[in-house]
Amino acid sequence: MKKVTVLGTGGWGTAIAIHLRNQGCSVTLWGRDPEYVAQINETRVNERYLPGTTIPPEIAIRGDAEKSLKGAELVLEAIPLQSLRTILKRIAPVYPAGVPMINCSKGIEGQTLMRGSEIIRDVLGDIPVGALSGPSHCEEVVHGRPTGVVIASSDPRLAEQVQLLFTGRNFRAYTNTDLVGVELGGAVKNVIAIAAGICDGLGYGDNSKAALVTRGLSELVRLGQAMGAEPQTFLGLAGVGDLYTTCASPYGRNRAVGERLGSGETLDEIRKSMKQIAEGVETTKSLRDLSIKHQVEMPICEEVYAVLFHAKSPAEAVRDLMSREPRAEHEVPGN
Repeated sequence: MKKVTVLGTGGWGTAIAIHLRNQGCSVTLWGRDPEYVAQINETRVNERYLPGTTIPPEIAIRGDAEKSLKGAELVLEAIPLQSLRTILKRIAPVYPAGVPMINCSKGIEGQTLMRGSEIIRDVLGDIPVGALSGPSHCEEVVHGRPTGVVIASSDPRLAEQVQLLFTGRNFRAYTNTDLVGVELGGAVKNVIAIAAGICDGLGYGDNSKAALVTRGLSELVRLGQAMGAEPQTFLGLAGVGDLYTTCASPYGRNRAVGERLGSGETLDEIRKSMKQIAEGVETTKSLRDLSIKHQVEMPICEEVYAVLFHAKSPAEAVRDLMSREPRAEHEVPGN
């Protein structure tokens, strides 16, 4: 797997392409916007999503899907999840038969409630699939700061092959067969990050944020178990690791949305001023539907939903969480 195509010219897709080129792979980076692809080719900088980072000249940057996918031995998609189905349908007629695809998006699709790997197979058929997740801000990856991720697939051989591609001096990848848990962790953490940002915007301290993140992890574990995931997965990089980074980092778009909500801005005001998508906003809707479908109580996610889509006051949401009926820490709600 030395010839790789990366779908998506966002920050993460660009960082993956640069990292794999540094690992010795032949890399093509595909973008859906021909004008922006031409701009990146001219400047060799993804100014919109990863400013200040030079893209090596050896990376081919293309807008033609057929040329981008020709000869690929592995494809990684780093497309905003709510757009993934549309993009996959666009490239499906030229997708090379049997080539594995790794989901690098984080979220749950609206209406279908599918995870990334499920969308891939729904559109492209029964191809080998996997997911890459964990605490991996693109800004740090391209600067060679030590990073650890997890590669998940029900096919251990595929996970090991992708692990070998990614693992280098400053990048360590672990394998996992729990595809459900790894993808779910990447989705739920974005919603909890919005809640953590609300804590910051309201001016609360470390106690508040630590309690919220810990109880958010509890909600993730409950939903994961109901969906067949392994609880241990959520103690790893795709769970605790990604949750910590997203809730604490200044890079996190979802945390930033929450902080602005806590400071008094409306969701419409925030959306109009953002260049990049905060996946957690739409994922909040999908996550609420999943919790109802699986009959899992997720009070933090429910309050984030109320703040985002029913104009509930962030301070009121916190009061309602704090005034819930006392219970044992590891009690399963509803039992």
